Amino acid sequence: MIRKVKVILMFCGIGLVQAQQDPQYTQYMFNTASINPAYIGSKENFSVAGLHRSQWVGLEGAPTTQTIALNTPVGYYKRIGLGFSAINDVIGITRETYFNIDFSYNIPFDEYGKLSFGLKVVGQLLDVDFQRLSIFDVNETNFQRDINNRFSPNVGAGVYYNNDKFYVGLSVPNFLETTFFDETETVGGNVDASSFLKAERMHYYLITGYVFDINRDIRFKPALLTKMVSGSPLQVDVSANFLVYNKFMAGVAYRWSAAVSAVAGFRVSKAIMLGFAYDRETTALGNTRFNDGSYEFILKYQLPERCCANRRLTPRFF
Repeated sequence: MIRKVKVILMFCGIGLVQAQQDPQYTQYMFNTASINPAYIGSKENFSVAGLHRSQWVGLEGAPTTQTIALNTPVGYYKRIGLGFSAINDVIGITRETYFNIDFSYNIPFDEYGKLSFGLKVVGQLLDVDFQRLSIFDVNETNFQRDINNRFSPNVGAGVYYNNDKFYVGLSVPNFLETTFFDETETVGGNVDASSFLKAERMHYYLITGYVFDINRDIRFKPALLTKMVSGSPLQVDVSANFLVYNKFMAGVAYRWSAAVSAVAGFRVSKAIMLGFAYDRETTALGNTRFNDGSYEFILKYQLPERCCANRRLTPRFF
């Protein structure tokens, strides 16, 4: 029975048993602070964003993620950035809730750019509802005790450089190894369900991109995200996006040996932006009739940048 439940948890968790993965985003370029706290305050105005992701739609127990994030620069010279975000990540019978507080400090690095250092403090709550499992043995007692609001702290850090055209960042959002599902404890000779724990590994992120001005109204940005975590394959996301008239954004992305994506965005006003992304798996999982792909929606509000009357405003494309 234990083996059966472990197989169920491996499917529902999609990685919890072997190597816990951070929530995945296709539109990470609009949610950069989630992976690098040094990004906080890199834009000189307040912003708030809400994101929803439904992954592998059609598969029962597939991941869903909701995120809300705020960040703002503070101080006369706007050298300090402060941010807060809450993330709700549900996979099968597990729910993880993250509360993040981010701090950054930037310094002028060269004539055009600045270098930022960031710190992330994380509070994480884990819930596992074993009652949702189909237990065939009515006398089974190993999975009668759910995991409710198990708290674990974490801390992360990052460094980020940007100017008007180029950015690069390196970060580790979670330095501490949190345990999830490790068969090490027994109760009365049986495995205790609440001790199915395994260590969450550190995630290393590298992001970079460059903006090319094709002409006065069209801008092109190739970008790269690389994620490395012990026990999982190297993840590489390559994307190419166009911004037209500073209002319409469209592009494609490829997640190495995993998925292809289409991304679109529209700036409703100087303050409000809407974004949408669709992923299609390139693995065997994408060929099943039970998987209709992954969908992601984002709504972002940003205080408009102030500009003098005789200057054409060109918002940053990252």
